[in-house]
This record gives sequence, C-alpha cells and structure tokens, in this order.
Amino acid sequence: MPSTEIILTDNVPGLGAEADIVKVRRGYARNYLLPHGKAHEVTPASLRQLENLKKKRAEREARELNEAEELARRINKLRVTFKLETGETGKAFGSITAQDIVTRLKNEIGDEID
Repeated sequence: MPSTEIILTDNVPGLGAEADIVKVRRGYARNYLLPHGKAHEVTPASLRQLENLKKKRAEREARELNEAEELARRINKLRVTFKLETGETGKAFGSITAQDIVTRLKNEIGDEID
C-alpha cells in the first residue's frame, strides 16, 4: 500500500500527538485525517508551521501536567475511611473495590477520576 507523510495537528490515539510527522496510508490521510483537520501534508510551508505546533503541544503538556499535579496534591491531603460489617471473628463481610475508592474520591474532590 502506498503511504504518505503527514504532520499531525491534533492528538490521534494510536498514531501520535500534534507536531509529530508520521507515515500513514494515503487513503487514511485523504479520507479521515485531512478532512477532519487532524493533519496537514508535509510541504515546505507546513514544515515552517511545525514550530507553532510544537509550541502548542508543549503548552498543552505543561497544562496537563499542572492539572495532574494539582489533583495529586488534593488527593494526598484527603483522608478517606470506609466502614465494613464484621463477623464475630473480626473478618469483614465483602471488600472495598477500586470502584468504591473512585466513587468516594469523586464525592470528596468533585473531579472526574478514572
């Protein structure tokens, strides 16, 4: 299959992030990436625009890192307790699952957590 080089202008899962130069099949570029504005063809002019895309990517990554660090600080300050029923021998009925923890953190923090 013939392929072509393109410059990504947006994050494309499984392919790359903005400002990456990648090789893809011509049909994928022509029918999906280019019409949806997720990529540009590699030309001398688009290579000059690559610096702008790299700046945009660096700003986005810095913003995402700051948001993640802020969320981590908020989570580290929390103290979360769970109560479980126990039997006569002291063994707990049931268990605390990852979903229980996520639900409690969502209630405490108010942000979406995976």
